[in-house]
Amino acid sequence: MADILNDAKILDKDGNTVSLQKIQENTVIGLYFSAHWCPPCRQYTPMLAEKYTSLRKEGKKLEIIFVSSDRDENACKEYYATHPWLLLDFADRTKKNNLSGKYDVSGIPTLILLDSKLDMICEDGGSAIMEAEFDELK
Repeated sequence: MADILNDAKILDKDGNTVSLQKIQENTVIGLYFSAHWCPPCRQYTPMLAEKYTSLRKEGKKLEIIFVSSDRDENACKEYYATHPWLLLDFADRTKKNNLSGKYDVSGIPTLILLDSKLDMICEDGGSAIMEAEFDELK
């Protein structure tokens, strides 16, 4: 996984690039595959954002990277404006496709949870992060 993200452009809410090393300081890293045009995504995203914000306020070491399946950059930016986490640069469709292939993402929304070494913890992270205690995810 690190090989796919090594030179990826990952952006914060201000458009600044965030290093992979900085992201790996977190205990749990989520790859959130989602899109604005997807009704289940629009339903799930606010719940995930609330959970993410709550866990971060509790001091939990969690970071999520939005991997957009939107059809164009404007739709991605509009949707991302409602997200509190990081963004894989929309322009790098190759990285998005490689991540989707690596984790067999066939539908959205999908949240893949990784540990700080970028090894997969859970492929059904959407349910796990909502239902399990955070410390049990590791």
